[in-house]
Amino acid sequence: MSIIPRISYEEELQKNPELKNSDIEILKEWCKKQPHLPKITDSELVLFLHSNYYRLEPTKTTIDTYYTVRTHVPEFFSNRDPLGSKSLRQIMKVVANIPLEMTTKESYKIVFAKLLDTDPSHYVYNDGMKYFSMLLDYWLYTEGTGIGHIILFDMESVSFGHAGRLSPMGLKKFLYYLQEALPVRLKGLHFMNTTAVMDVILNMMKPFMKKELMDVLHVHSTLESVAKFIPLEALPTDVGGKAGFTKDLHEIYTKKIENHRSWFLDDEMNGRVNEALRPGKSKNITDLFGVEGSFKKLEID
Repeated sequence: MSIIPRISYEEELQKNPELKNSDIEILKEWCKKQPHLPKITDSELVLFLHSNYYRLEPTKTTIDTYYTVRTHVPEFFSNRDPLGSKSLRQIMKVVANIPLEMTTKESYKIVFAKLLDTDPSHYVYNDGMKYFSMLLDYWLYTEGTGIGHIILFDMESVSFGHAGRLSPMGLKKFLYYLQEALPVRLKGLHFMNTTAVMDVILNMMKPFMKKELMDVLHVHSTLESVAKFIPLEALPTDVGGKAGFTKDLHEIYTKKIENHRSWFLDDEMNGRVNEALRPGKSKNITDLFGVEGSFKKLEID
């Protein structure tokens, strides 16, 4: 068991007047009839229900998709020991993922991501997405539901060399998880300090983005543009804000992830689907994403 307390169901009830005990009971009864699913806490059910605006049938779909993706995409969701995985320790030196303290004027929560090490040869996309998903897991575990969430990527120092280390299938998998499974109300996907390389990355992403995500996608080349959506003082000091330096904030959250180690180990052991018990036909990676060989990696010099 983790020594870090999960936000309680009672706290979620206080935060969300629309939340009904009866809806949670319906979901718990449904879960009992899904033997392939892991044990899901009431607080976790709240996340799924809230992210679907309290619609029960879409909530059930999100629950199944969430655990299915986390089972069949091991490159993002396996070997997540923050102390024991060498590749994870390495990517923690390369990228920073930081939940910011301030919110937007709409009270949307913000997670900020930035390169620490700008050498493209040190960047491994799958490890980067693994670390990012771990940060999101920790964030949702400790803070629970939010009115809305914003993801902000600082593209400063992202080069064509970094773009060349991406793959269409890798982007497809993460964007599918973001749009279909992550239990948040995503209100914005922002990229700041963009350069010409952003066009290449967006061209790779767009085939896998639904209209709803395209509608909240924003690309910023100036701080003035960012300020229309996000208060600049919320940003790290080194990118024009007042929140403290990225490196210092990163160290704080790295330590939080390390302290959460027991949860990540337990999640990997007990938080996945058992396809042998799935009612009807079992699922595999091809059912979710098609044949991986149909994509060719983009190589950019």
